[in-house]
Amino acid sequence: MKSKSAIVLVTVAIVFAIGFTSIQFFGDYGWTVFVFVPVLIGFLPSYFASKRIELSMRSSYFLSLQVLFIFLLLLLTFAIDGLACLVMSLPILAIITWIGGYLSYYLNNKKSKLSRGHVTIILAFYSLCFLSFDYINEPEELIPVTTQTLIHAPLEKVWENTVAFDSMTTPDEAIFKTGVAYPIKAVIKKSGVGGKRYVYFSTGNLNQHITCWDEPNLLHFSIESSPAVVREWNPFWTLDPQHLKGYFKPYKGQFKLERTANNVTLLESTTWYKVDVYPQLYWKTWANIIIRKIHYRVLQHIKTESEKENAQSRNTPEIS
Repeated sequence: MKSKSAIVLVTVAIVFAIGFTSIQFFGDYGWTVFVFVPVLIGFLPSYFASKRIELSMRSSYFLSLQVLFIFLLLLLTFAIDGLACLVMSLPILAIITWIGGYLSYYLNNKKSKLSRGHVTIILAFYSLCFLSFDYINEPEELIPVTTQTLIHAPLEKVWENTVAFDSMTTPDEAIFKTGVAYPIKAVIKKSGVGGKRYVYFSTGNLNQHITCWDEPNLLHFSIESSPAVVREWNPFWTLDPQHLKGYFKPYKGQFKLERTANNVTLLESTTWYKVDVYPQLYWKTWANIIIRKIHYRVLQHIKTESEKENAQSRNTPEIS
């Protein structure tokens, strides 16, 4: 190709077409979007440029990362994605783009016997393979995340503050300032099995159906509906991206309380969820971080309220 602008334009057009096909026609955020597309972003620019000039390894990497930056900027500009998800995607995109750049440099400088026609056929074949694999691949097992804390308060008092709690303070954690959903308060409409519990998040409501009520030891519930895990921020547009709708879904949860000593309670929170975004190991790591942050916020609030009430009750003189 005759210019760097043409190289960037053709590369972006190709990866947009493949990504659009995966997301809009197959409904998949998987190996195609987060592995094959960044490989192409790394591979194609230096591969096209090698027809005109010989690139060093460093120049090949730099050109690939430039195209990645332009690609991400276009995702923001055309309201395809928001800043929070792009930040979470950046590590895997950058690493795999680097791998694509290396593959291109290797082919260009090792006098590969593969012709450009062969390379085109191979890339087209792999694009179909990735799209097909994403289409048939479905998450199977529920993923549990458990967080614990010790509370210096009686079991019964901790139970009261666990079942329902008043509005919490605005979070200071950086992850919640990016738009990640955080809990605000919890209310219970009916206690006992079959009852309803509602947790208000910054992005909507988490509606729970109580399946086990073993006061004051165990509260178990299924999740009927859940809010978006992130409120996406975009400097240009208001967003409602497709990947916020059902690709991360909590299915059930529980609070388990155990008396460990006199006026000391072990409170344990567990959430079971599925993530339908791949590579699952990478996105499960992000999901676990977010869930643990949510757990920690709730558990710390329960701990603070329970220990404060316990201290007040000890300091209140008895009336004889």
